[in-house]
Amino acid sequence: MWKRLGKVLQIAATYMGTVVGAGFATGQEILQFFTRFGYWGTVTIALATVLFIWLGTKMMLIASDIRAKSYEDLNKALFGEKYGRYISHFMLVILLGVTAVMLAGAGTIFYEHWNISYQSGLLITVTACYFLLRKGMKAILTVNTIVVPVMLLFTVLIIMNTLQTPGADKFMTLPSDHSIFAAWASPFLYTAFNLSMSQAVLVPLGSEIGDRKTIVAGSWIGGIGIGFMLLSGHIALSVHMPGIEQYAIPMGGIAKQLGHSVQFIYIFIIFAEIFTTLIADIYGLTLQLHERLKWNRSVIVLLILTVCYFASQIGFGMLLSTLYPLFGLISFGWLALIIRKKAVPE
Repeated sequence: MWKRLGKVLQIAATYMGTVVGAGFATGQEILQFFTRFGYWGTVTIALATVLFIWLGTKMMLIASDIRAKSYEDLNKALFGEKYGRYISHFMLVILLGVTAVMLAGAGTIFYEHWNISYQSGLLITVTACYFLLRKGMKAILTVNTIVVPVMLLFTVLIIMNTLQTPGADKFMTLPSDHSIFAAWASPFLYTAFNLSMSQAVLVPLGSEIGDRKTIVAGSWIGGIGIGFMLLSGHIALSVHMPGIEQYAIPMGGIAKQLGHSVQFIYIFIIFAEIFTTLIADIYGLTLQLHERLKWNRSVIVLLILTVCYFASQIGFGMLLSTLYPLFGLISFGWLALIIRKKAVPE
């Protein structure tokens, strides 16, 4: 019983840690996909939570049933040999781009907040990734088991402070000039992008765990946890709308009100969330390339990190604004296809 509970919590933590990347932790994703739509954001967060529970569970169960070695095996099972290979090629490019963005984000934090040069920050992060990933899935599970509870604790502190602030119920009445169509499209776009990125680690995780009940329980807890953090961030950001939109790191502005110590901890959490997404993406890419090339995994990890290091020289802002819109469009097509597919029967 305790062993199963531990695996359930590991799945939940890995699911949350993989989805809760830099954009989520900074508050920018919550602001852009939900809060700017006012009170509609609360309703669409509920929809996004349902999608995360349903499709995250579906993805891992299918991966478990077919014993998928990488996300390409899942895509082939879902969409056929030919189209599955094409989709996997797209995912390979997307994951490389996202990994470069995450690495650039880590370097930016070292430079802007810890007075360490951008290049040194990149090299420190790359080195830590390389040695951690030599331990495989175990390293990802361990890192998320540490980082996610800290993120949840900070989220609770933010929401407790917000509830004591005048206008704490603003999230239920906040107006918006944006179209209702855009508001209702946002949870699908948000879920599409994050789930298509998460398959790199959720597919091998589901395959490795194997037990259906454990996967379902872990996915439910993880999906609800993601929804809780989305809603907490939305409530906190709504109180400070529209002024909070001027901040590059909106949640950092809110954390600053809780004191310098809390703000320092929050910057560290942002780095930790970037790091968890980074190692998850690299792990998924490594499995994918290992299946094709049959090279040593350590060599592949080193190759991926080298490519992403050079790509990160472009800079965090430029990479983010150029690559993410394209990734979102491709991911939405992937989401539409996976919704239509039936899970492999038990």
